[in-house]
Amino acid sequence: MFILDNKGRQPLHDKIYNQIKNQILSGQLPPATKLLSIKNLSAELSVSRNTVEYAYQQLYAEGYIHSKPRSGYYVSLIDPEFLPSSFSHIGMTPRKVSEDRIVYSFDFHPACLSSESFPTNLWRKLYIESLQEDSEQLAFYSDQQGDFALRSEIQRYLAHSRGVSCDPEQIVICSGLQDSLSIIAPILKENHSTFAVEDPGHFMPKAVFRNHSFAINPIPVNSEGLDLESLQKTNSTVVYVTPSHQFPLGYVMPVANRLKLIDWAETVGGVIIEDDYDSELRYHGRPIPALQGLHPGANIVYVGTFSKVLSPALRVSYMVLPYRLLTIYRKLFSDYSTNVSLLDQRTLNKFMEKGNWERHLRKMRTIYKRKHDELIQSIHHHFGSKANIIGQGAGLHVVLELVGNSLTEGELINRARDRDVQLLPISGMYFNNTGRDPQIMLGFGRMSSNEIDRGIGLLYQAWNL
Repeated sequence: MFILDNKGRQPLHDKIYNQIKNQILSGQLPPATKLLSIKNLSAELSVSRNTVEYAYQQLYAEGYIHSKPRSGYYVSLIDPEFLPSSFSHIGMTPRKVSEDRIVYSFDFHPACLSSESFPTNLWRKLYIESLQEDSEQLAFYSDQQGDFALRSEIQRYLAHSRGVSCDPEQIVICSGLQDSLSIIAPILKENHSTFAVEDPGHFMPKAVFRNHSFAINPIPVNSEGLDLESLQKTNSTVVYVTPSHQFPLGYVMPVANRLKLIDWAETVGGVIIEDDYDSELRYHGRPIPALQGLHPGANIVYVGTFSKVLSPALRVSYMVLPYRLLTIYRKLFSDYSTNVSLLDQRTLNKFMEKGNWERHLRKMRTIYKRKHDELIQSIHHHFGSKANIIGQGAGLHVVLELVGNSLTEGELINRARDRDVQLLPISGMYFNNTGRDPQIMLGFGRMSSNEIDRGIGLLYQAWNL
């Protein structure tokens, strides 16, 4: 007897197929058992004959049943020795393996954006236009480095906005920082083996280069960014830096140190990976020009993204390879295709070509500056001299350093969660996480003005300051 559950989205023929298969494997339907005819089973289950026939055909194709002329379908012989010890889960609805993500009323995640910030209607319009205009292109794989028209738009933007000097052919479209670094690592592996990263710094470069068997050297960060003297004392020949807005502490590397860093790379035959992850979001003065623009011919890999201002869900980023590395890239990745959807690339190209990217930037810069200022004001109001603010003036987060507080990071985060406030630990970004006052990252991208002040007030209460 079969019981058909009409709930859920699984097709009916799949449900019939799964029930029969499970009963065969469990022995409930022994070999040589004759199955109901298609007509009778369809009547019993109140489904169409085509639905039952489709299930039977699949079982027949996989060898669970066989047919006898003018007789019907029978269960095939399957040696019990080769049956799995347990098969009650086969074909059933997958059990829930993890709890639902807890949603907090106040989420200070440093990399989240407000859902209202994405230009949904305009993006949908441009997406449909891209789909209609050149549908023939959907029959082919896109260019290895990404759509050339988009790369040309990115080149023009970088030239006038970030001071980056490059040609479109040097640009590679990627699907986020992880993708970019996963391409860079094998390019460098032939001639380099030791990788320097900022401490504290982004966790992704450490993970990717470690997985490509690089030795990792943590380099301390001071108020002028990466400590160059510490770098020079290592045997590193590749370094990852965020010079325009150090992550997570927000320091800016002055031009004198940038020139020294470039000189270091030239001296040791090294490579600089410059991550310009949120350079557009500077709230006081002009954006800091890119390191790459100081010496376009140097071995500097420039990495940028659309995630911090447009949407992290699109998974669209880019990198600029110096010509010396571009040759190796084309050798190693000649058979690869870009991981980014061609339609998304074409849509983004239209978005930039029509001036919408620049307008969106100005709008988001205004919105996030207001939130940034409100966050700073709220911290001063609630915490006063009991906390220092690190890295203000740019980006989507600041670091709150508590003065003389005896609570551990874990205790601070747990107390905040008890008040329905979500915080992201900063300890995982340090190699050496001792000997300093406790620090907390406070992102403000997704929060409203009212939520920012209420959330900061709850943190102050939770930590009993």
